[in-house]
Amino acid sequence: MELKHYQLGLVCVILLLPALSSATNYNTDYCPWNPYKNSRASFYGTRDGYGTSSGACGYGEYGRTVNDGKVAAVSGLWRGGSGCGACYQVICKVPTLCKAKGVTVVATDYGQGDRTDFIMSPRAFEGLGVSPGASKELKKYGTLDIAYKRVPCKYFPRNIFVKVQESSSNPGYFAMEFLNVAGSYDITDVQLWEDSRKQWSPLRRSYGAVFDYANPPRGQLFLRFQVIGCDGTYWKKPNPIPADWKPKMSYDTGLQLK
Repeated sequence: MELKHYQLGLVCVILLLPALSSATNYNTDYCPWNPYKNSRASFYGTRDGYGTSSGACGYGEYGRTVNDGKVAAVSGLWRGGSGCGACYQVICKVPTLCKAKGVTVVATDYGQGDRTDFIMSPRAFEGLGVSPGASKELKKYGTLDIAYKRVPCKYFPRNIFVKVQESSSNPGYFAMEFLNVAGSYDITDVQLWEDSRKQWSPLRRSYGAVFDYANPPRGQLFLRFQVIGCDGTYWKKPNPIPADWKPKMSYDTGLQLK
């Protein structure tokens, strides 16, 4: 069968589309123009209204105070830990009590309830109200109908930091996580350069946002990490971790995401 010129052009476009999709690897889940989704939100109690330092993401004190303590435990949005650090705009639906723009929260923990995607710190839940009095009234509901969407995290001018976990004090073990990851990105993979093998070796996602590696090489540690966002998937190479790295210390990567 002989194809006309316009038919041949159409076939070429159809064949080319998968290749273009693969090359850009866009993931619209992270795009700022996405519509709001409906869910429910509740809150947990803390003594000072901030988050908890024992969250499943492994952030410790950072997970309690980041974003001025406006944080949340999330359910399906946790995504096995890759959703740790994601920012969401949450708006409740009681017209006389709820702010029009709601509150921005950072996912620092895993938690679930009855059709409830967000279990928020007291400061985050109170941020939904138009006034302190309104926030007090909203707390009486216990659980609220809400709308939410992913939004970029903003940490400028702070760079991304690597925090070495306290467990790294054990000989032959290295565990770390990234803090201040701005933009709308998930970190999906972390690798370490092994000069003796001349290769990048993957770290294991130990839990939450924590990645670990057995028997790390001596000297500086060279890492790279993979991010996925609306604009695609790609690798970033931070500054090396100094040879005298210590547990519980944080090191500037020299990188920012927007």
